[in-house]
Amino acid sequence: MIFKPLNVDDWSRQPYFEHYFHSVRCTFSMTANLDISALYTEVKNKGIKLYPALIYMITTVVNRHREFRTCLNAEGQIGYWDSLSPSFTIFHDDDKTFSTIWTAYSEDFNQFYRGYLDDVEKFGSSKGLVAKPNEPSNTFPISSIPWVHFTGFNLNIYTDGSYLLPILTMGKYDKQNAKVLLPLSVQLHHAVCDGYHAGILFNELQQMADDCDGWLATIDPSRCRYV
Repeated sequence: MIFKPLNVDDWSRQPYFEHYFHSVRCTFSMTANLDISALYTEVKNKGIKLYPALIYMITTVVNRHREFRTCLNAEGQIGYWDSLSPSFTIFHDDDKTFSTIWTAYSEDFNQFYRGYLDDVEKFGSSKGLVAKPNEPSNTFPISSIPWVHFTGFNLNIYTDGSYLLPILTMGKYDKQNAKVLLPLSVQLHHAVCDGYHAGILFNELQQMADDCDGWLATIDPSRCRYV
């Protein structure tokens, strides 16, 4: 993982960053339904899990755009990671708590999927907020509320408002006639992203869901344990 500092003087977004980070510090959220009909059918036919497929989709789109990878490093310097990996939640049904696990991102879905399965098998029963230790700095959060097909979701984070990476939350999918719709909410910091970037995120995720047969072609369920 490599953090690349930005030359603020040559950064076209510099006046927006100054305004929305220093003058009017704010985040915004957007929720929309993804049509995952094709994806849902494909993962069922292949006998693989939907959750890691959605995590892979989200991480792939996030990594395509520098705006989603822009943040402050430990020294408070503005820059961007060359790539991000997902830090996602898992639910413990016995005591109704959750924990976070991170899995190293790979553009190859088969490799990422196997990494996800290995991590969940090793750390899935660990309790506490953080199940898998040694989370690197270049991760971003993904969570799921699979009990509610929500129409809106907003996080109210009472800190100094300097967290710049996207935060994504998916809800319960709903079958409506021939479609399978999944609500997805994204929280973005206005200092680094606008509504345009939120639109890119949702549009490219929809394209990946529609074209899932391409990137799912790398999967070999027979070599994936714990399916």
